[in-house]
Amino acid sequence: MSRERVLQDARERGIDVELVERPAAESLEAAAALLGLEPRQIVKSLVVKRSDGSFLFALIPGDRQIAWPKLRAAVGVNKLQLPSAEAALAATGYERGTITPLGSSTAWPVFADSRIGGRIAMGVGEHGLSAFVDAESLIEGLSATVADIAS
Repeated sequence: MSRERVLQDARERGIDVELVERPAAESLEAAAALLGLEPRQIVKSLVVKRSDGSFLFALIPGDRQIAWPKLRAAVGVNKLQLPSAEAALAATGYERGTITPLGSSTAWPVFADSRIGGRIAMGVGEHGLSAFVDAESLIEGLSATVADIAS
C-alpha cells in the first residue's frame, strides 16, 4: 500500500509522519475543515513536467497556485507544464489528489514555496488519508529547494 511506501521513505529521511484517516472531501477547503486546518496548512504536491520529459515536485500551500514564471525561474528553465493524470501516475506511482514526494516511484527534485511552514498536512498516496508533518523537517529531509513559487 502507498502508506507503507510513504512511511518507509519518511523514516529513511528522518521525517516524523502522523497518518490521519478522514472522510472523502469534495475540495481542498473541505479537507481542511475535516482536519481542523486552514487551507494554507494543507500542502499540495504537484508533479510538474519539464520539456526534457523529466519531472519535479512543486509543494504549494493550499490557498495558493503555482506562479509559473516564478517556478520556471527557480528551476532555471523556459518551459514547464502539468502532465496528464496518466503521466503523473506513471512518474510518481500516485493518482492525482494523493500525490506526495514521499515514497514516489522516482525521487524527483522538490521545490517548496517559501510560505510553507509549521505543522502541515499533505497527501499520502491514498484517498481518505492525510499525513501531518513538520514543514521544516519535510523540506530538509527532501533536500527541497525553497523559493517563492506561488501566487
